[in-house]
Amino acid sequence: MERSFDKLDAAGFLEIWQHFDADDNGYIEGKELDDFFLHMMKRLGPQEKATEERVQRLKQRFMSAYDVTADGKLQIQELANMILPEDENFLLVFRREAPLDNSVDFMKIWRKYDADCSGYISAQELRAFLKDLFQQQKREVASDKLVEYTDTMMKIFDKNKDGRLDLNDLARILALEENFLLQFQMDACSKEDRKRDFEKIFDHYDVSKTGALEGAEVDGFVKDMMGLVRPNITGPDLDKLRAVLLRHCDVNKDGKIQKNELALCLGVKIKH
Repeated sequence: MERSFDKLDAAGFLEIWQHFDADDNGYIEGKELDDFFLHMMKRLGPQEKATEERVQRLKQRFMSAYDVTADGKLQIQELANMILPEDENFLLVFRREAPLDNSVDFMKIWRKYDADCSGYISAQELRAFLKDLFQQQKREVASDKLVEYTDTMMKIFDKNKDGRLDLNDLARILALEENFLLQFQMDACSKEDRKRDFEKIFDHYDVSKTGALEGAEVDGFVKDMMGLVRPNITGPDLDKLRAVLLRHCDVNKDGKIQKNELALCLGVKIKH
């Protein structure tokens, strides 16, 4: 069973945990514990029969190791420390601290700090990036905590130790794997379905509600669109593809993509 935990990453762990920690207080207790360990055993060790005895044995082993106060509760961080490797453990903690699922918001801050469009930001820029991220979410984080987050991120994710993180590193840290466009299959539905989906897509990326995509909104759309076919897009690639999209869709050459312009690009008929 323990070997089966090797298959688990931060996103998978958090998905399971949130199912049982419905009130998001950071711990589970009572019958929730039995249900939690039964679920873990079934999901991660399907070749083993999840008997009541095995569930209780697994539960007892974890609780004896981590329920220090003997209050019958299991904290999320306690379990993560034992199950997840260092990088996934950090991702779990950080994503609970700073949940972010909007590519537009992400790209807005990224553009600010990747000023030279190199596709990388330094440790110093990362610290400022994180400060902006928390402020955007109306959260105050102490400067020493920001330093701790920055140092940990660089230590874990700066694989080649050049003192920089790239666009994909940061997207992974901030849990941007959830591509909004994955919800839609615009080639496989009726005209009405396509029109309805287009409206949802445009509204999602038109964060400023101006009726046109511009700046970080275009970046977010391009990043998600290309993520469907090229998961690891680099900063320079993003800039090239952004230019291509604007050249193709920005009919009136105002540097924005109007709603009707994007509809034309995607082959969707909308009412004007």
